[in-house]
Amino acid sequence: MIERRPFGASGITLPVVGIGCWAYGGGDYWGPQDQKDVDAVVARALDQGMNYFDTAEAYNEGRSEEALGRALQGRRKEAIIGTKVFPTNAEEPSVLRQHCEASLRRLQTDYIDIYMVHWPLEDRFVEDAFATLSALQAEGRIRSIGASNFGVRQLQAALATGARIDGDQLVYNLLSRAIEIEIMPFCARQRIGILAYSPLLQGLLSGKFRTMDEVPPIRTRTRHFRGDRPGSRHGEAGAEDELAADLDGIRAVAQELQVPMAQVALAWTLARPEITCALPGIRTVDQFDQNVAGARLKLSPDVVAQLDRLTLSLRDKLGASPDYYQGRDSGRTW
Repeated sequence: MIERRPFGASGITLPVVGIGCWAYGGGDYWGPQDQKDVDAVVARALDQGMNYFDTAEAYNEGRSEEALGRALQGRRKEAIIGTKVFPTNAEEPSVLRQHCEASLRRLQTDYIDIYMVHWPLEDRFVEDAFATLSALQAEGRIRSIGASNFGVRQLQAALATGARIDGDQLVYNLLSRAIEIEIMPFCARQRIGILAYSPLLQGLLSGKFRTMDEVPPIRTRTRHFRGDRPGSRHGEAGAEDELAADLDGIRAVAQELQVPMAQVALAWTLARPEITCALPGIRTVDQFDQNVAGARLKLSPDVVAQLDRLTLSLRDKLGASPDYYQGRDSGRTW
């Protein structure tokens, strides 16, 4: 069975690897997604106890929630579902309730296990939004309140409303370690679980790209890459030389261990006890099986420390902001 960890103070335990459902329903970012593959992944995941499924109303305009809802028919009680409301849809209590109900309909369920605000709210909307989430929790429409992409001050503002925040979903992987600097220690002190999305950095840590120019342009918009790449808005120089060197180093470690690079990257993420659950995107049964192997791989402390050292200079160059799409001084997470 897959290891499980507590999700904040919610009483919910999650498998250390969940199913990232962004691609489900198909869309421009990830391309088409066959519902038969969604059904097969969900069934295999439930059979093996890897029963956390992470989606959002914004994923493919709600089609991700719809696809997941179809796949869970007859087995809903075995699953733990996390979904997210876009911040502009959480500003007014009545609108937030409408969007929660719309997610419930698409998911074909009468409750959501973990309901998160997808990106931080403007300060003036925080109190009403989290009061409404607390009311939905009291009514049984949601079991647990979470945040996504919130920094320390944003979490403090949400906690000040009296809401219990059980988790924060944040990007975290060997090449994106910003949360270690401020957010991870704060979450540990507050018993806020961390859901680590993009643990393979959208395929970069899978080992399938040998050069930076092989990476699809839609995935080169982060501060890891030059700011003049198509679609980039961070306006910075990037860190492509360091990125390439670190990928070569990680690949060498994986080859020495005789383990696929993606499994090494996932196992490194899970070596941090602060991480409740990592969320790779899993589109096929073959990908599911690879991620299960990564979840079961235990790296030695020496290998973890070696990978830490290898990627530390990139972490420090990119800084403490985990919003890798914006410049360090204009990030949405603070």
